[in-house]
Amino acid sequence: MKKYLKNIIFILCIVVYIIICCTQAPITDAIGSMWSLLPPIVAIGLALITKEVYSSLFIGVLSGGIIYALSAVDISHFMNEGGFIYAFGATFAKMYDTVVQDGIIANIADSYNVGILVFLVVLGVVVSLMNRAGGSRAYGEWASKHIKTRAGATISTFVLGVLIFVDDYFNCLTVGSVMRPVTDKHQVSRSKLAYLIDATAAPVCIIAPISSWAAAVSSYADKIEGVNGIQLFISTIPYNLYALLTLIMVVFIALTNIDYGPMRTHERNAKNGDLFTTRNTVYAADDAPSHSKGKVIDLVIPVVILIIMCVLGMLYTGGLFEGEGFIDAFANCDASYGLSLGSIGALLIIIVFFLCRRVLSFNECMDAIPAGFKQMVPAILILIFAWTLKTVTGNLEAGEFVKGIVENATGVQVLLPVLLFAVAVGLSFATGTSWGTFGILIPIVLTVFEGQIKAAGDSGVPGIVIVCMSACLAGAVCGDHCSPISDTTIMASTGAQCDHVNHVSTQLPYAMTVAGVSAVGYLISGFVQNVFAVLGISIVLLLGVLFLLKILLGNKAAAQPKTASASKSKKK
Repeated sequence: MKKYLKNIIFILCIVVYIIICCTQAPITDAIGSMWSLLPPIVAIGLALITKEVYSSLFIGVLSGGIIYALSAVDISHFMNEGGFIYAFGATFAKMYDTVVQDGIIANIADSYNVGILVFLVVLGVVVSLMNRAGGSRAYGEWASKHIKTRAGATISTFVLGVLIFVDDYFNCLTVGSVMRPVTDKHQVSRSKLAYLIDATAAPVCIIAPISSWAAAVSSYADKIEGVNGIQLFISTIPYNLYALLTLIMVVFIALTNIDYGPMRTHERNAKNGDLFTTRNTVYAADDAPSHSKGKVIDLVIPVVILIIMCVLGMLYTGGLFEGEGFIDAFANCDASYGLSLGSIGALLIIIVFFLCRRVLSFNECMDAIPAGFKQMVPAILILIFAWTLKTVTGNLEAGEFVKGIVENATGVQVLLPVLLFAVAVGLSFATGTSWGTFGILIPIVLTVFEGQIKAAGDSGVPGIVIVCMSACLAGAVCGDHCSPISDTTIMASTGAQCDHVNHVSTQLPYAMTVAGVSAVGYLISGFVQNVFAVLGISIVLLLGVLFLLKILLGNKAAAQPKTASASKSKKK
């Protein structure tokens, strides 16, 4: 019975949610209602319970297709025309079109998505080339001599993640590729590596003025008269509690070696030689032998080439070579096209580099292409299903439903920051997109405060507006950080080559700890718009919680040997 308890609880929760949905609107009027959030809830819940992500996402997509078909098809018309079978056929056809044509095929054909897939595959090929050239092996050997401890390995991962702030996709895949040999050497679990990558990808990008994220946020804000998007974005950085506190938490965990929740089990197993804990064959290993003459430069130079070319690619799409300034070029860039363009250029240069170094032959370079593609297949499958689920949820107008909730809550101004944070977390978690969450909530916030912004004039945007904007951004990143269907979370799993559900389940307790502290901070900020007070209290509260956890876990660990020893003497 205990084995099936989680399944029973999940089914009961879904039944209760469906009953609540029915009280709000019948399923035939599901669009723009609570029904719109049911597909992601089903997908996320199933993934966490079954530990199997492909079928969970597909069932979520299928449930969304069924709900949309029942809402979009005039069933009574078809019943009158040809009876139940005719109505069923029309509903099934609509569901099939929604899932396959408007969902899977449309997302695979989308130019932005194709750009991300191209970048993903090219990076897989680059990693395969570095492995075959012996660069990854040489770098791992060098790192084991210079990075002596597990704390050093985790801090090094954190620092590299902070330095690559231009784009979260690029951050996740590059940091993972570079740091895997180091963390493996020091027996850091793949789940922990995935957390370190994820915790320094979106949180860093959302507080970096020069990043694809800053460009997205400023573009939404610029639509409101009298608002300078990039200036407003910079003003929100000190109030972005979730991002700042996450970075502090990563450093604390690295220095104190504290772990809790499922991560504790994964880390204990890693110290005993099992880096994966479960399903260690999710990402196929590249079994090709590495070149014995490979050196550290065979990893460092390809990574530097990749970074330079991808940044140039993004700046090119933003118009840098057509007269735009550096900042404006980043603000206007197409991250997907820029990354794919830059990565393809980098791949060509890297192949020439390895041929000139004579560590790989031309045939060996060509063999690395299908091998790199093969390594990225799990990530590609998850991304396609996740994008399809977002499309179906978008068709059901989940954003409009949440928009209505926010607009009804704007009367309580002092509680608005914490309410916006909670709504942003929920919307981003359910839809798996922080950018989509920005797009919905930022215009609402700026429209609500439009009168105050105009009244302030040249004196700047009022403090409450900055706090509410920060709450939206922080909540969107938090929900995105926790969501199994988030692109960034999927990329973090890919970069670490970690089972995706393992990454999500081990990361959730850490993310929820920071989210709870952030919520308290935004509650305070509704009354006191003073960044030193809000950020200072939040940091102290987070450190207090973490020190308390360390003491409790330390006491628990200290008690375990005594228990074991007592049981031994009892047997004697």
